[in-house]
Amino acid sequence: MSGMRSYGDPCGVARALDVIGERWAVLVVRDLLLGPKRFNDLLGGLPGMSPNVLSQRLRELTEHGVVRRRDLGPPTRVHLYELTEWGRALEPLLLQLGRWGSQARPIPEGALGADSLLLSIKAAVDPARAADLRGVYELHIDADTYLAEVVDDSVRIRRDTASGRPDATLTTDLDTLRAVCDRRITMASAVDSGTLRLNGEPSATRRLTDLLLAPFTSASQR
Repeated sequence: MSGMRSYGDPCGVARALDVIGERWAVLVVRDLLLGPKRFNDLLGGLPGMSPNVLSQRLRELTEHGVVRRRDLGPPTRVHLYELTEWGRALEPLLLQLGRWGSQARPIPEGALGADSLLLSIKAAVDPARAADLRGVYELHIDADTYLAEVVDDSVRIRRDTASGRPDATLTTDLDTLRAVCDRRITMASAVDSGTLRLNGEPSATRRLTDLLLAPFTSASQR
């Protein structure tokens, strides 16, 4: 191993912290929840983290079996980092941690990254309301495409495209999506300005809009 410090405590909580308790480790896992990423993409989504620290955290998480590196090989020679099955099991814990942490004050300055924004949306959807939001949606945010599927009582979001025709699609940049989600501008005004495009039947685009506003609707009701 990389010489990480251990609590030396057999309790499951302590053993979990031995694996993901180092600074930045949980945020690296968070940024891989929606799918694999290249090193530079991870680095770009974690402002303030140095390349050396990211390399160290990836090495430690890989040694613990939380993350694995996948080499695409020639001609691309791209290395992707992704969560193992054990690493993906952290998702419900991190979503619950996010719900808990969203009530902490004061709120630090800074903007949510795309993955953090989409995870906050996923965490905020009330399972009892999922049926009202049911559908398959594609989100084109800058150069990335995300697939959001609302089925039964759950929401699944990942970097992917729909296998068939999605019920609705949204195309925009991250700044505009942030502004819409935190209600600095309305979806209608973003569409009118041309910075956001919605495609699909009106009922489907309404459901997609409700899905995107879920965490911010919940916050306004607290």
